[in-house]
Amino acid sequence: MTPAIQTWHLGKRYGRTWALQECSLTIEPGSMTALVGPNGAGKTTLLHLAAGFLRPATGRIEVHGRAAWPQRPELMARVGFVAQDHPLYRHLTVAETLTLGRRLNPRWDDVLVRGHLDRLHIPMSRQVRRLSGGQQAQVALALAMGKRPDLLLLDEPLASLDPLARRQFLGMLVQLGVDTGATILLSSHIVADLERICDRLVILSSARVQLSGDVDEIVRTHKRLVGPRREVDRSAGVARAVDVSHTERHTTVVARVAGPVPDPRWDVHDLTLEDVVLAYLSMEQAPSEPAARVEVVA
Repeated sequence: MTPAIQTWHLGKRYGRTWALQECSLTIEPGSMTALVGPNGAGKTTLLHLAAGFLRPATGRIEVHGRAAWPQRPELMARVGFVAQDHPLYRHLTVAETLTLGRRLNPRWDDVLVRGHLDRLHIPMSRQVRRLSGGQQAQVALALAMGKRPDLLLLDEPLASLDPLARRQFLGMLVQLGVDTGATILLSSHIVADLERICDRLVILSSARVQLSGDVDEIVRTHKRLVGPRREVDRSAGVARAVDVSHTERHTTVVARVAGPVPDPRWDVHDLTLEDVVLAYLSMEQAPSEPAARVEVVA
């Protein structure tokens, strides 16, 4: 089956600064993938490259088996995009906004969109500028949903939402995936929310992919090891030490393990997805270092 997104050594730079470098990954069709990383890690750049808004500096990116750049109308009709600031025509009413969406998108699904907004009690007659931030985010999502996209790209869609609005927003994403089979790639800092709905994870840091794989498998294969102070080596069942800290007597390691840890001196603890993400983001990588080896967890 053709991947929804596939990249090979993808890179983008602005002047002398690399926003994304040596990015090779695959986003499977029908998946819901979380894209996480600190500010400036390259999340927005990757989403814009997938949407065809940017031209790669190096490498290649394909969407549904076709090059994302240059943009092709027939391909872009299958891609929905919601930017972080939910850009909308603020002087239009919600009804007028939906009319615009219907006229611009040949696959427009008015029943889906209106049903979504009716459930949230968003009035059709109200101007967009008079909606709350959460309501504007829902209208922006509705516009993207109305295209019936095969691929939906969301750039920090939860940033301006309160907890209730976040729950409603994520619920609609799950329902969209169930109803349409769309592939969803969303970036966010709120890992706890993503863990409940996403089946895949990509961690970006220092402009590079640090980890990519199935969420359940990532959580299963990462552990916190606590034991007497020592150096960490592979003989302890550690495939990769992600984050290591020492006290005078103890060593604590967040590690990707290859299986059971045979050394009885280690106390082995399970991790949440947020624990794993924070460990990878805590790794320091100087700009002069060679590209990090990407860990792919099937």
